[in-house]
Amino acid sequence: QVQLVESGGGLVQAGGSLRLSCAASGRTFSNYVVGWFRQAPGKEREFVAAIRWSGGSTYYADSVKGRFTISRDSAKNTVYLQMNSLKPEDTAVYYCAADRTTILHTIQGGYDYWGQGTQVTVSS
Repeated sequence: QVQLVESGGGLVQAGGSLRLSCAASGRTFSNYVVGWFRQAPGKEREFVAAIRWSGGSTYYADSVKGRFTISRDSAKNTVYLQMNSLKPEDTAVYYCAADRTTILHTIQGGYDYWGQGTQVTVSS
């Protein structure tokens, strides 16, 4: 069993930055893909970014490409989402999720473990 805990959310002005963290307990992220998803009020949850733990390959949604960076710290068993040039439309609850696979993917149903979410609010 993997427990995921997100942190780092908050209120920021447009153009600002935040770094979200996703810490895992229970087991290491080895042989996992870890993804970030977000859900804005009144909207469906959507894919943001994912990283394959082994090798570090990454994939991003077009809406965040060039602004967000996903990375990992093996020593801390933690995945980060660095968010720069934030826009009001980035406002959402951000969730990290983990899937025991080596295939990088964006399919929410394929992720077995989810965190509780962290709120990100970007003011204009």
